[in-house]
Amino acid sequence: MSAAPPGAAPRWAGRRSLVVLFLLTLPLVTPKVRGADEIEYFSYLRSLVFDHDVEFGNEYDRFYAADPQGLAGFKRTFLDRRENDTGRHINFAPLGCALLWSPFYLLAHAGVLAARAFGARVAADGFSFPYVAAVGYASALYGLAGLLLVHDMLADHGRMPEPAATLSVASLWLGTPLLYYMTLAPAFSHAPGVFAVALLVWLSLRAAARGSGGARAMDASVWDWAAVGAAGGLAALVREQDGLFLIIPAAFLLHLAIAGRSWGAALARAVAMGSAALLAFSPQLLAYRALTGRFGPSRLVARKMTWSSPHLLQVLFDPGHGLFAWSPLLLVATGGLVYLVWRRRDLTVVLLALALLLQVWINGAVESWTQAGAFGSRRFVSSTPVFAWGLAAVLAAVPARRFRLAVLTLVLFGWWNVGLMVQFGLRLMDRQRLEWPRVAVNQVSEVPRHLARAAWLFFTDRERLVREGP
Repeated sequence: MSAAPPGAAPRWAGRRSLVVLFLLTLPLVTPKVRGADEIEYFSYLRSLVFDHDVEFGNEYDRFYAADPQGLAGFKRTFLDRRENDTGRHINFAPLGCALLWSPFYLLAHAGVLAARAFGARVAADGFSFPYVAAVGYASALYGLAGLLLVHDMLADHGRMPEPAATLSVASLWLGTPLLYYMTLAPAFSHAPGVFAVALLVWLSLRAAARGSGGARAMDASVWDWAAVGAAGGLAALVREQDGLFLIIPAAFLLHLAIAGRSWGAALARAVAMGSAALLAFSPQLLAYRALTGRFGPSRLVARKMTWSSPHLLQVLFDPGHGLFAWSPLLLVATGGLVYLVWRRRDLTVVLLALALLLQVWINGAVESWTQAGAFGSRRFVSSTPVFAWGLAAVLAAVPARRFRLAVLTLVLFGWWNVGLMVQFGLRLMDRQRLEWPRVAVNQVSEVPRHLARAAWLFFTDRERLVREGP
């Protein structure tokens, strides 16, 4: 029997640790579709499977009837208004989540039909609990798959040692809004978005590594680049802004062409990548056409964009809504990424930093840049694979004698995030923004006091917890 390659055992240990952590957080997953975004994502899936169309009036009516007071604003935008050119109900969401959720949703449907054949009364209507649960747990699993890919790319391509790679991934999981969107609100697109972006970056790094190994490797890598393109199309299909991560493989190809003076081979791979990306994204183009009458999103979305990105710095530093105010751990991760760019000066790190800058730019260009009412700066959750490189670099640079202190610091960052989740859920804070110093004081005065009861109700009567708050 051949010996395992160097580093294989620590890598598997890291993966196992992340899977164990996933199992520990699994009871927190809350299969529920409540807000406008969740309804839009879910309605794509239910309409395609049961109605075989992209007209969402009956789905919207069903959700509104269940909570008319809470969804009054939803009614004004999505039930009372229509697309001007087609008369169809509006849906601003892309359909990538519906695509990724569909195997689980169809499996739930088969289970419901089987249960009904044996006398169960569960509704086979696409709305009942098994269908919603399939979506929620599918998102959690996609989030885990994305995090495992991030761990492997840190070890394989980032040359990050264990336990820095595992700690980086686990800390970003528990210390940022990703935890919230993998557990308490899994019907959003953010957990599937982490998977799609992680897959794109992982495939890009693999293709670039194979493509730099000589002519034979270049000849074998056409399909690798096509796979990269398909992953990029999927990322855009899940969250349109995540298509900007295609800058990473595009720049890799340009570098390979310049370094190897193989412009023809690079062009062939670029065509393969672009074609695969377009093919993967084509279902969205067809959905656009059916909904809006053109191969583009609703004009109501386009009017919300100012391409000069006037809020570029605010999305990072605004004390009430900024990324670093909600998730200070990401400031450490960003500092680590800057350190990597300066210290290593290799193409991979530079491209990761560039991809992050593009995300800052696009989020600063949106009129609703504050993301008020959401938990944290959720539009940056898909950038978790990039932040992981920076945080892993910081942890790898910590001297052994200080490592326990670093771990304790990560625990505090995790507590900050979990404490904000408790405040947000129990309405101990203003959900529209962070109020200072109120949120900081609540972390030590209110959260511990309410934590035991909130945990009990969470596992025994979640609806009562939502109704009563503190």
